[in-house]
Amino acid sequence: MLILRYLTLFILPITLAVADSSYPSLWESKDPDLQARLEASIYKNGLQSYVDKELLSLVIVDITDVHQPRVAELGGNRMIYAASLPKIAILLGAFVQIEDKQLELNEELLDDITDMIRYSSNTAATRVLERVGRENLLAILQSSRFQLYDTEHGGGLWVGKDYAKKGAYRREPIKNLSHSATAMQVARFYYLLETNRLVGEELTITMKEILSKPGISHKFVRGLQSVPDVKIYRKSGSWREFHADSALIESNGHKFIIVGLAKHPQGGQWLVNIAKPLHDLIMDSEIPGTD
Repeated sequence: MLILRYLTLFILPITLAVADSSYPSLWESKDPDLQARLEASIYKNGLQSYVDKELLSLVIVDITDVHQPRVAELGGNRMIYAASLPKIAILLGAFVQIEDKQLELNEELLDDITDMIRYSSNTAATRVLERVGRENLLAILQSSRFQLYDTEHGGGLWVGKDYAKKGAYRREPIKNLSHSATAMQVARFYYLLETNRLVGEELTITMKEILSKPGISHKFVRGLQSVPDVKIYRKSGSWREFHADSALIESNGHKFIIVGLAKHPQGGQWLVNIAKPLHDLIMDSEIPGTD
């Protein structure tokens, strides 16, 4: 059973996630070559005008060498309503409390978290949010430990409303959004995850397993379906004209993060169309440590 693989983690010592100065800030890791190639690719794919109109934000981060990330972005600090993508924040809140032994990762909770991430179940997301605590989650996101919502960088991940019909309980202070994200802060989530700085190593393995095997094949997943042997850890979101996707991708010896946030009826198709070109930007780069 799936639960048995995860529960074995609790007999192992937990390594606490701590700050590590060997990992640089993504805001200070912009790569001019990758930036130029991202801009050229977006122009070639006919999306530059939507970036200019602030209808599309993108971030790509090459973390093949996690100690030397290479970042390119277009509107990366622009906050937008992100629909179900901020369910990754609820995932984080649950695992922080599991690590702190405030929650137990039993089969019922694991099933809800998995349904929330892989299949974007709103009912499961609300149940997990209730277990974590609404204000507790906001405190975690804004904490000095994570700073995944930070007004000095345009905001970021925020969950101020249940994934249900009832109204928002606390909107974020910059744009009054109920479920928000910036592409850079979402990229930071995956970078912190991959470097065991969200939670300890054993629980990171569990988080990545939950993020793997996407249950909805659209956006980045559909755009990369022709790529052999690609592994995707992913969460997306859609509501009306808002379309978001985010992924940590392993392909042919490379590892990278892509995040796209769009506000347009065709935004979902944009994310399908750009997934393979963004993948190819990284594949064209040398793997660190090879000739």
